[in-house]
Amino acid sequence: MTETLDLSALLDTLRCTPAMRAKQAIQQPAAVIGQIKQTLTREQLYALPGDDTAAIACGDHFQLLAIEGMLPAFVQTAPWFAGWSAVMANVSDITAMGGRATAVVNAYWHHEDAAAQQLLAGIHAACEAYGLLLAGGHTSLAAQNPTALAVAITGIAHTLLSTLHVTPCQVIAMAVDLEGYWHADSTYWKAFEGVPAERLRSKLEVLPRLAEAGLLRAAKDISNAGVLGSLLMLLETTGCGATIDLQTLPCPPDADLERWLQVFPSYGFVMTLDERDWPQVQTAFAFEGVRCERIGQVNASGTLSVRNREQHDEFWNLREQAFTGFSYPHLDLTPLNLNQ
Repeated sequence: MTETLDLSALLDTLRCTPAMRAKQAIQQPAAVIGQIKQTLTREQLYALPGDDTAAIACGDHFQLLAIEGMLPAFVQTAPWFAGWSAVMANVSDITAMGGRATAVVNAYWHHEDAAAQQLLAGIHAACEAYGLLLAGGHTSLAAQNPTALAVAITGIAHTLLSTLHVTPCQVIAMAVDLEGYWHADSTYWKAFEGVPAERLRSKLEVLPRLAEAGLLRAAKDISNAGVLGSLLMLLETTGCGATIDLQTLPCPPDADLERWLQVFPSYGFVMTLDERDWPQVQTAFAFEGVRCERIGQVNASGTLSVRNREQHDEFWNLREQAFTGFSYPHLDLTPLNLNQ
């Protein structure tokens, strides 16, 4: 990474990216849902927005449910990759909850038959690679149609990872598959092409396995909001803060820091865990060829701060400015015994 940079200018740039602005648009539904959240228990809150999926308690497990809508321009210009990515992003959401994905459905609108077939081929290829049932969906193919795609997914978690479990003093770790490359000049980091399906699935299995062993507390997949935006969503639910050291981020050799902080990787997660469990967590990812580094620690400040060598600056103060708006400050933050 570049050693000589203006940290304040970098953070100003990252706050104003289109992806960061798009995440803030979530405040609109958050305001509606927020009218009922104050009376709910933690288990009931699991089913509401704030995590990467809804988690609905079903006896001894949780049923997970999520959906991804793809950018129309992406679907238009790269239909196969958009179809694959819609499934991949959903699988990452399920994995971030400590779950295993089971089935997907899709809804698409298109005006060109050949492109629509590529889109579906990408969805089908991803389902085969990740071992999912493609259960059906909604098709609309007509000359006057816009280009649009959404894919929904289900999964099961036996031990839930949730941002509702984030509390001060937890370690923050970042895991990313560095055996990939940039997709053209975008912020997408592709680490799936040419990788056998069993390897893709084995790497995903690390998170639910660690969750079930009680070694992780919470996780978020690194989304199009990049590393810092994803960290904000990890912290916002319980109103916590953190200080992140940029020099500790797992990254490709000679990575451009501004671009890497905006990365949307095909495999990347930020997680919280207890101090005593850090060695086992890092080892578990390393065994699968995934780089995992300790990048910071949760605190009670409500502010995400960033350090780079001698420079230190504030990225976002959640007590002064909401990010997505999904925050549950009334929640009892007593740490859960996830082994029970």
